[in-house]
Formats: sequence, structure tokens, C-alpha cells
Amino acid sequence: MSFTPDSYSPAPDLLKDRIILITGAGDGIGAEAARECARHGATVVLTGRTQAKLEAVYDAIVAEGGPEPTIAVIDFAKAQGDDYRAIANALAEQFGHLDGLLHNAGILGYLSPIEHFEVPKWLEVMHVNVNAQFILTQELLPLLKAADDPTIVFTSSGVGRKGRALWGAYAVSKFATEGLMETLADELDYARVNCINPGATRTAMRRAAYPAEDPTTLKTPADIMPTYLYLLGPDSRGTSGQSLDCQPKRVRK
Repeated sequence: MSFTPDSYSPAPDLLKDRIILITGAGDGIGAEAARECARHGATVVLTGRTQAKLEAVYDAIVAEGGPEPTIAVIDFAKAQGDDYRAIANALAEQFGHLDGLLHNAGILGYLSPIEHFEVPKWLEVMHVNVNAQFILTQELLPLLKAADDPTIVFTSSGVGRKGRALWGAYAVSKFATEGLMETLADELDYARVNCINPGATRTAMRRAAYPAEDPTTLKTPADIMPTYLYLLGPDSRGTSGQSLDCQPKRVRK
């Protein structure tokens, strides 16, 4: 089907009986994606580093009558191989498969010329935004392969397609994310793998990057959910190796 964010209308039961893991689910886009997936029938696995934030999202989903979520606390900056494996083992025991994986967690670091970027911070950004995604995906691939219609969605950025001064490690990490997505999409014949670019959205990361910006001029996380639902649900069958924009640029006539 032809997809555009403005015209996509997901079925109310789009994600019924699907198990979807969302990283960075404690707030911002991740929290909204978790709530929206639950509203469309998914059982959501909430992952993040702050238990209290994940519990708040859990409570919101249950209060709305959604399927009871699962919480898995993990700090990608510090996690070791056994931490990732523990999540995979727990999901295997509880569900036996995984229908969707949304890589939403990420860190900005800070804006700085490459010349002055501190090596420890560079390594941290690259680890959280790239290495952790690789490790988690690798651990979860057997569970995804066991699903009937598995989908993996990575989070990209406009600065991950065209380099921009001062965006340093964050931009480079998003270029790497696009490469990881394309490589996986070419390798996997049982799952579709895509990237999603949220665009300028009202989040804490956006505030850190643009402190003088008026947040009321930006889309909210709820506004950009159609693209997430499309890629996580069955309507995107046949779409793989693509990088979609939640807020496509309008061409002026």
C-alpha cells in the first residue's frame, strides 16, 4: 500500500496479539509509542534505565485498559552481554517470540566541532546509539525469527543522512544506524527492517539541542505516531530497507 503519514489510518486492532519491545520507553517518543501500540492491541515490553518512569507508562497503559505490559530495566551505557541475554531469555520464557522491536533509546551527547569533541563522550554516544542496538538486536533475532510477521525499526535523524556541522558523534551514530538497518534488511529474509526519522519533535533531546526554540511550534510525539504504527504493523509488509520521515518536507508549488 502507498503510505503517507497524513493519510494513514490504522485499524483499531492493528497490533492485536503482537509482542513489541520498545527501548527508551520511559518518556518522550518511546513512552507515546508504547501507549499507542497498546491502544492498538499490542503487549508492550517497556525497556529503559529508570524504573519509576517505566512504571508510570505501565500504569497509564493499564488505566486505559490496554494489555498488561512487561518492564525490563536496562542502562545501555553500562549494560554487559549478560544483561541483554537476560532480557532475551525472559521474553523467550514468557512469550516464545517477538513480533516487533523499536529502537528508540538514544543520547545526544552535545553539539561541538569534531576538533573539540571529547573522546569519552564520543565513545559513549556511539556505544548507546549504535553498539547497544547491535547487541540487543543480535540477542533478539531468534525470537523475531519465531514470529509470523516480525519487524525491526531503528530511529534515525536528518543529520544521519546529510552531515551537519557541530552534530558530531550524534550525527555519525545515526549514519551508522542507517547502515546497520540497510545491512540487516539485506540479510534477513524473515523480517522487515527499516529506519524512522521523527523530525523536529517536542522532546527533551530537542530542547537540549535547541534551547532557544519555541516548543509550541513543534509536533508532539502523539502527532508523529502514524509512521510508527505503520512500520510496526502488518500494513508495512513488503517495506524493508527504507528510511521513512514522520514529517516529510512539503514541496512548494
